[in-house]
Amino acid sequence: MKKVFNNKTKVIATIGPSSSNVEVLREMILSGVDVVRLNFSHGEKNLHKKTINNVRKISEDLGVPICILQDLQGPKIRVGKLLNDSVDLKDNQDLKIVFKDIIGNSDTISIDNDILDEIKINERILLDDGKIELKVFNSSKKEILTKVIRGGILLPRKGVNLPESDISSVSSVTEKDLNDLEFGLENNVDWIALSFVRSEKDINFLREKINSKGKKTKIIAKIEKPQAIKNIDKIIKASDGLMVARGDLGVEMPMETVPIHQKNIVAKCNKAFKPVIIATQMLESMINQKTPTRAESNDVANAVLDGADAVMLSAESATGNYPLLAVKSMEKIISSVEKFSPEIYYKFEKNKYLKDRVNESLITASCRLSKQINAKAIVSMTKSGFTAFRVSGSRPKAQIFVVTNDKNLGNIMNLVWGIRCIFYDKTENIDLTFENIEKILVENNHLKKGDKYTITASMPAHWEGHTNMMKVNIVS
Repeated sequence: MKKVFNNKTKVIATIGPSSSNVEVLREMILSGVDVVRLNFSHGEKNLHKKTINNVRKISEDLGVPICILQDLQGPKIRVGKLLNDSVDLKDNQDLKIVFKDIIGNSDTISIDNDILDEIKINERILLDDGKIELKVFNSSKKEILTKVIRGGILLPRKGVNLPESDISSVSSVTEKDLNDLEFGLENNVDWIALSFVRSEKDINFLREKINSKGKKTKIIAKIEKPQAIKNIDKIIKASDGLMVARGDLGVEMPMETVPIHQKNIVAKCNKAFKPVIIATQMLESMINQKTPTRAESNDVANAVLDGADAVMLSAESATGNYPLLAVKSMEKIISSVEKFSPEIYYKFEKNKYLKDRVNESLITASCRLSKQINAKAIVSMTKSGFTAFRVSGSRPKAQIFVVTNDKNLGNIMNLVWGIRCIFYDKTENIDLTFENIEKILVENNHLKKGDKYTITASMPAHWEGHTNMMKVNIVS
C-alpha cells in the first residue's frame, strides 16, 4: 500500500510510548502523518535512534518522503524534590525558594537553576503550568521570599515559569541541548526546533553550532516567551520556520492574548515564506477519548484557515490511548476545511517580501496562471528548495509537486504547506525529463488525461541555477 494524500496542511505527530511500535508508526504515516517529532524532553537516545531508523525504513518502503523534527528541551526550570512527593500550598501563605539540594516542604522549596538574583521584587512565579501563582516580596542571591497568590498541590519536577523576569544568564541552548543536537546532526534529522527562544541571537547561536558540524539543518524557533513576541520580526528573519507553542506561551502571557498572537505570527510567516506550526492541545481530549471535542475540531480548522503550514499532535500521539485515531481525526478536519474554504488559497497578492528577481516573478506568474487555467498541478524542479518555499507561499489550489534529485531535500520539504516531493535523479535532456515526470504523476494517480499543469525549471541545466522557464502542459 502506498501513501497518497492531497492535504495541503501537514500533520506532525510526536512519537512516544503509544506510537513507537513500528507497525503503529507505519499505520500513522499511512493515515496522514507527514512529520515525525522527537521530543528530547523525554525518552532515551537509543529509543529516538530506533524511531529514526524505523521512519527512514518506512519512508523507503512506501516511496514517499517523511520529515523528522528534533525538538530540543531548552532551559526548562523545575521544582526539586518534595517531602512525601507533594506539598499543599495555601493561598496567602509565605513560601521560600532556594537553589539547594534539599527535600522541599510547605515552607521551602528548591529549584534546579541558580537564577535567584535575577528575579525581582513584585515579579510573578508560576508553578505547574500556571496552576500555582506566587509573587516575590523579597529577593537575594541565596533565597527569594514569595506570597502564594493561588495555591494548590505541588508535585516534584513540575515546571517553573517566570513571565516577568529577564533571565539573561540562562542560555536558550543548554549543555543537554548541545549534546542532543550532536546526536540529531549525526542521525541527519531534517529540522531542529529550539525551545524558549527569546531573540534572534538564540537562533544565530544554534545556526553557528550546526554550521560548525558542516550541516545545513533547518531551524524552527518555538515561540513560547513574551520576549519572543517582542522580537518576532527579527526571529522570523533569522529562523527557517516557527512553531507557536501555545502551552508555555499561554502560561507566560495572558491566555486570552494567545489567539491574537497566533494569528499575527501565522500572517507574518506567510508573508515571509517561512513555514509555521501550530502546537499544543489541538486534540487534547483524544489522549483518553476516541473522538475530539467540537471545540478542538474548530481549533484545528481555524489554524488551517489562518494559513498554518502544519498542525501538531503532542501527548495525543505520544502517550495517548488512541494515537492512530488522533491522526485520522486531524487529517479529516484538514481535508474538510481545505475542500470547502476557498479563502485559504491564492495569497500571492499579499506577499510583500518578493525581491525584484526574474525567478521569483516567474514563480508567482506560474501560481497565478494555475488559477486562470484551473491547473491540476504546479510542478517545480529544484535543487535548493527555494522554488518550493516560494510556490508554497503563494498558496495555490493546484497540487504542488517538487521534483528534486536530493532525497534529503524531499524530507525537509515535507513539513511545508502543499509540497509533495518526487525524487528524480536522471540527467537527460529537459524535454525527456518533462515527459518522464508527467508519466510518474499519471502512474501515481496525481494527473489523468486532459489535466492541465504548469512546470518550472532552470535552463539549460535543469538542476543548476535559478528558475527561468515555465511551460503549460496538457496530459495526452
